[in-house]
Amino acid sequence: MTEARLGLPNLGFGVGLRTTHYPHILKHKPDVDWFEIISENYMDSGGRPRQVLEQIVEQYKVVMHGVSLSIGSTDPLNFEYLGKLKTLAEWTNAAWISDHVCWTGVNGLNGHDLLPLPYNEETLRHVVSRIKTAQDFLERPLVLENPSTYVTFTDSTMSEWDFVTRMAEESDCGLLLDVNNVYVSCFNHDLDPEDFIRSLPHERIVQFHLAGHTDCGTHIIDTHDNFVVDKVWELYQLAHKLTGGVSTLLEWDAQIPDFDVVHGEVLKARDLIQDGSVTLDTQSRADADSVASDDPAQGPRRSATVPQPAVFVAAEVE
Repeated sequence: MTEARLGLPNLGFGVGLRTTHYPHILKHKPDVDWFEIISENYMDSGGRPRQVLEQIVEQYKVVMHGVSLSIGSTDPLNFEYLGKLKTLAEWTNAAWISDHVCWTGVNGLNGHDLLPLPYNEETLRHVVSRIKTAQDFLERPLVLENPSTYVTFTDSTMSEWDFVTRMAEESDCGLLLDVNNVYVSCFNHDLDPEDFIRSLPHERIVQFHLAGHTDCGTHIIDTHDNFVVDKVWELYQLAHKLTGGVSTLLEWDAQIPDFDVVHGEVLKARDLIQDGSVTLDTQSRADADSVASDDPAQGPRRSATVPQPAVFVAAEVE
């Protein structure tokens, strides 16, 4: 365990809360350090999702993770949205609020995707100003995540890690290092993922994300629908060494298997940190098709169509 950063503690090893796992969690009360909720799934919802969340926050620490802050958009900040975030954070006693270094819409329209930014001085000034305003309104530090990217901009004048470093330092925000996203983006753009991780301000990283992806050969899509791959585990081990260890969250957002399978994946992270190595169950990875939820709405584990990046599951409200 490490000292709190920006006043935010190391919560241990958590799992993303998904509706398909509600019955298991309520019945078995699994030994999980904490849950991460998708903010938008609970900001406006009542009924069962809210009732389940109420029971969960009575027993577990909760962190909020959003996909619609749109911190990089040229639209004015949405203070109605920020107000709902603040209210939900107070109701759940959320340890922190996170979102992504991206934009999600323009002219009042939400594109429901995490769209990349050009990395230059103008964008940096714009994003830093908006982060400061949002943090002042929320009365707490934001924690912002590096998204997976698939295109770059000709008018970028700095690397993503330089942009993120200056953004965090100049706005005094925290960072959510998605280790899988680092691997995905670096593969897609022919960059060194170790250089990416080594170049960040490690003292500002307060959370890790781990997830699976879909390797299409020429490129990788951040689908969150499979086990974490070996190279991402290796990068996670490096990130843990450089930071001293922070809260770690396992995301599994599509073709979701039973809870124990998802929980087992985050426990690999714990074992990796405690033992210095992790033995991957290659048979389980090969047989991923067999661990899907019994919910017919999930459909088959695999199809010929590759799903879109992870934000495609954001609107999960029942």
